[in-house]
This record gives sequence, structure tokens and C-alpha cells, in this order.
Amino acid sequence: MPTSASAARLGLGLAALGRPGYINLGHGTDLRGDYDRVAMERRAHDVLDAAHAGGIRYFDAARSYGLAEDFLASWLSTRGIDPAGVRVGSKWGYAYTAGWRVDAAAHEIKEHSLAQLQRQIIESRERLGAHLVLYQIHSVTPDSPVLADQGVLSALAEMRASGLRIGLTLSGPSQAEVLGRAIEVRHDGSRVFDSVQATWNLLERAAESGLREARSAGMDVIVKETLANGRLTERNATAAFLPRLALLRRVAGELHTTVDALALAAVLAEPWVTIGLLGVTTVEQMRSNLAATTVKWTPKIADQLRELTMDSATYWRERSALHWN
Repeated sequence: MPTSASAARLGLGLAALGRPGYINLGHGTDLRGDYDRVAMERRAHDVLDAAHAGGIRYFDAARSYGLAEDFLASWLSTRGIDPAGVRVGSKWGYAYTAGWRVDAAAHEIKEHSLAQLQRQIIESRERLGAHLVLYQIHSVTPDSPVLADQGVLSALAEMRASGLRIGLTLSGPSQAEVLGRAIEVRHDGSRVFDSVQATWNLLERAAESGLREARSAGMDVIVKETLANGRLTERNATAAFLPRLALLRRVAGELHTTVDALALAAVLAEPWVTIGLLGVTTVEQMRSNLAATTVKWTPKIADQLRELTMDSATYWRERSALHWN
């Protein structure tokens, strides 16, 4: 039976809204080169308004997303949004280092230390207050020692005991491996992590079995990079992608929808997904993405689109080559 999804299972990620530079295709064009902080805050508020009006109630930021937490906090305040009416997640572990420049040598620097956690949770709470309900380790990869750092785990467990939900985000071709370790992490006999945020989309499905396992274990599953940083949109007209884009266009046309809405509908069709994040920069993109909730998904569509899947190593190699713009 065809089904349509609900906007309640969508969230808005602020990675592209809180800083001048990001790796989404066409990000610089979307901002029209206007990086004035007041103008960027106003644009962020416009997108947040459109998201809220469209039924989205989960908002996701990070300490390394420039002024994303500040922009989100000012929107929550000026709009009078009750903490009971939305859920806000943020992340610690990276520091923003671009200095409001697109051409910075390094846009963010990773540090999964106890000192970083203690410093950044204070900063996040100062901005987001009672709206903050989920705090996540930002991008745990196999080389990070954080899952075995008893000082960090103890601090996270204390935060969890106080009512804050604790999560981790993943990145790279080893997402499933790291998630398997994270599911087993305990402190004083209790699981530390309430949620995982990972990349899954029509091109990169390697973490799916691990994400299913996490959901079965009672963890929320938040899917990021649902449009592969713009590679699953009409903007990706590279010669290598054209055969995949042709397939997406054909199926989207049959369903009277757009390529981006179709790709997002694939995420929402997975029963193990708690929230699928949108990474838009403009109100127009938000409205187009929201059309995913009207797509009548069927097993036939899923079968047609399965051939889009890429080798995981290739996917992440291409992602690492994307330019900040």
C-alpha cells in the first residue's frame, strides 16, 4: 500500500545556515556572496520559519557551525517558541576556526577531550537553555579515543542522569564499525547513548544494518546528509552522475515530484529512521524538500532506485573532494 510520510519525521540541520562556508553544492550562490552576519541571521530565521510552518519540530546545530546556535537561539526567543513544542539537538567536539571566511585553511578542528566537552556544554547551554534536549559527540571515527575515555563517558552519564539525552554522530566509510562499538558502551551498567546521527542516502547505504540494530536497541536514528551535500539534486550535473540523475528524473517525473523530494522520501520510507535532516540554505529549498512528505512510496520505487547505490569508499572519497563555498 502506498504511504506518505509526515513532516514530524523531518528535522532541520543548521550546518549550511550558521556560517559563510559549507560543502553543499551551490552554497555560495545561495548566499549570493552576502556574508553579513545580520543578513545571515535574517535568512536563517526565514528558513526556520518555513520549517516550523511546514511541521518540522526538530532542529540540529553544533558548536562548530559558526553562529548556528546563536541564530537558532535568537529565533526561538523572538518567536516565543515554548521548549515543550520543539526539540533541539547540538554537538560538541569540533571548534569553529574559519573566522567567518569561506577561504579559511581550516573551517573546524576536532578535539574529543573532557576539557572540550566541559567548555562546549556550557557554551551550548548558555545559548539554547531549556530548549536543548540532545547533546551529541560530533563525528566519532575509528581514530577517536572518545568511546573509551572514562572521564568523558562519566561526564556524559551525569548529563544523561540530569535529563539531557546523549548521542553521537558518525562520518566516513567506517560508520557501522564505530556504531557497533557505541551501542555496547556502558557506564555503571547503563547505556550511554540515546541516539545516533549518521549518513544514509540513496548513494551511501553502508551503515544501514548498524542503524537498524541501533533502532532495535532503543536508540533514535537521525539521518544526516540525506541529499548527499547536494549530490542528490539537480545541481549535480557532472558527467559521472548523469546516468543516476536521469534515473532520478524519470522516477520523479512518474510521481509528479522533484529529484530532491524523491531522494528525501527514500529516507522517510525506512521504518528505522527517527528523523531525516534537511540541510537547506533557502526558503525555496525548504519548500521543495517538504514535498517529500507527499510522495506515495512503494516497494517498486525502492527497487528502481537501488541501483543508485555507490561503493562506500568512492562515496566518501568524492565527499572529501567537495569544496567549501
